[in-house]
Amino acid sequence: MSTPGHHTPLIDRLPKVRGKLREGAQLAKVTWFQVGGPADVMFRPADEADLADFLQGKPDDMPVTVIGVGSNLLVRDGGIRGVVIRLGRPFTDAVIKDGDLHVGAGALDLNVAQVAQQAGIAGLEFLSGIPGTIGGALRMNAGAYGSEIKDVLISATAIDGKGIKHTVTPVEMGMSYRHCDLPEDWIFTSAILRGTAGDPDEIAKRMDEIQQARAGSQPIKSRTGGSTFANPVPDRAWEVIDAAGCRGLTIGGAQMSEQHCNFMINTGNATALDLEQLGDEVRKRVKEHSGVELRWEIRRIGERLGHSIIGKDA
Repeated sequence: MSTPGHHTPLIDRLPKVRGKLREGAQLAKVTWFQVGGPADVMFRPADEADLADFLQGKPDDMPVTVIGVGSNLLVRDGGIRGVVIRLGRPFTDAVIKDGDLHVGAGALDLNVAQVAQQAGIAGLEFLSGIPGTIGGALRMNAGAYGSEIKDVLISATAIDGKGIKHTVTPVEMGMSYRHCDLPEDWIFTSAILRGTAGDPDEIAKRMDEIQQARAGSQPIKSRTGGSTFANPVPDRAWEVIDAAGCRGLTIGGAQMSEQHCNFMINTGNATALDLEQLGDEVRKRVKEHSGVELRWEIRRIGERLGHSIIGKDA
């Protein structure tokens, strides 16, 4: 119970849950860049019903942010206000039913590709080249090596901001290159994926080729966030970045990789601000050099230190 002049702690304003609520969760520990401030509260739901009940019962003014494994995410140094939701083990199933893959939104893309390979289901090998979860892949229509998640998606299940469950098709999701039309407050919980019959050995061979291609062309052992910018069709992002002289460009502890210049890396002591300013500088130089407007593929969330929440931009 609060007293005059004192605010009720945020966590005390939240509904009771069966999952876990934690104050001051350190987000730098769960993002690949290993930067960023804390979450006011992190919620890890016990299951889909727990998530729906929470969203139905939370205060209307309580901001909610969803994160996956943090592979394509930049959390700003001031952290994230409100509740950060992270889908954990209860959302990581990947099983075959009637020839289709039924997968949780928290399942790693690589694990889903491996389950498909073992079942002799071809067409999902590209997922082994995408660092992240199925939920993140659905949100941004992730793709690699000539395929996108929409190519193998039958339907997805999501819980909206009011706690109502929806099942939607790729057409209803309005999926296009690195984009999905669904409202930001919809949280994906599962999906049904479909490939084609294939030989497990041939599928494994293709996945090995993808892994070797990644290791040979991307700084996968660095603290990175995957592709920084979406490819500006018909160009490739790395080509216009390279042409603008930004390969190896550095701000503070942040650097555009020498190996693949569409990858930002934390060389060891970068702040989120270093990384974001580096990305913005690259966008500026590319625009000046070639007229190409690069669009961020990395999701940037939270507050800068000493600033209010920054609005989303291109």
